[in-house]
Amino acid sequence: MLLLLRRTSFHHRRLCGPMDKALVYGTRDSGLLRNTTAISIYYSIKKIFCQNNSDPSPTEEKPESAIDAAATETTSSAGAGLPAYPTKDLNRRVAVASVLGAVGLFASARLDFGGTSLKDLSALALPYEEALANGKPTVVEFYADWCEVCRELAPDVYKVKQQFKDKVNFVMLNVDNTKWEQELDEFGVEGIPHFAFLDKDGNEEGNVVGRLPRQYLLENVDALARGEANVPHARVVGQYSSTEGRRVHQVVDPRSHG
Repeated sequence: MLLLLRRTSFHHRRLCGPMDKALVYGTRDSGLLRNTTAISIYYSIKKIFCQNNSDPSPTEEKPESAIDAAATETTSSAGAGLPAYPTKDLNRRVAVASVLGAVGLFASARLDFGGTSLKDLSALALPYEEALANGKPTVVEFYADWCEVCRELAPDVYKVKQQFKDKVNFVMLNVDNTKWEQELDEFGVEGIPHFAFLDKDGNEEGNVVGRLPRQYLLENVDALARGEANVPHARVVGQYSSTEGRRVHQVVDPRSHG
């Protein structure tokens, strides 16, 4: 627009003369005026530039400060009815709120909607030797990181563990760890996940193997917590992963129960 005001008398006649309407529409079509603010600026400049209805000489140019002031005033009035753009502070607050919301949803999904992993369970599990010595009944789960059914059941195991953690021990033994060869033979583990239910003296009352409804695990653990002589589901087998796929490794930490 500033360049338009510096043109010769030809441009003056084109801006202020009979071709005014054609110029406006032509300019709009050419992409220079594509919104109401730009059109308002155009007419304001036309008013300032053409108010004397005479051609300006090349040396009689409007001061740039006057043109800038007029353009600023017109832009302000044209945009008075438009909503204000978001400030940097508002954008920052929105970004922080979004991050906190995402973190909250992630945590909720992990804890309440099936996001608990085998690694989480293993970290929370009690060492086997300690469980046998503290006088509480115990649930021993034989598992492996590569076991798909084990990973699938991890959230259910976590929920049951949270419900009975003060009354029943929960132990996890990784079948890939050569430390547990004797326990694998003792409990007859051929498929995983294998859950062995031990009374407070360490005697096995029953076991369940593979993918089964959470209710089975819940009822067996409840029976252990109440000191029942038998568990309701003593020998049940569902879909499982065979221990023939074991990926054995040497024990790094003798105290490890993983």
